[in-house]
Amino acid sequence: MARPKPNDLPDLGHLARPGAEIALRVTPGAARDMLKVTPEGLQARVTAPPEKGKANGAVRAMLARAMGVAPSDLTLVRGQAARDKLFRYASCGGRS
Repeated sequence: MARPKPNDLPDLGHLARPGAEIALRVTPGAARDMLKVTPEGLQARVTAPPEKGKANGAVRAMLARAMGVAPSDLTLVRGQAARDKLFRYASCGGRS
């Protein structure tokens, strides 16, 4: 997976509040990784294929970098096999 440069990611640090839920729409198998804020909400594109959780892991890592948190602090709550996903942020390694 080609990692986006830090300056290519939006600053989502304001979302790093314990218990915050982050909804986004994901496109797996894209030409390059990208995370952007649109009027409709967050959109992520990842080069990882949608198999065996690879795309979910790539989205989780990219979202964590944009938020400035550890990937282990983000839990996929809904959308394991769907394009629309919901992550929950919990500091301290996934505990609320």
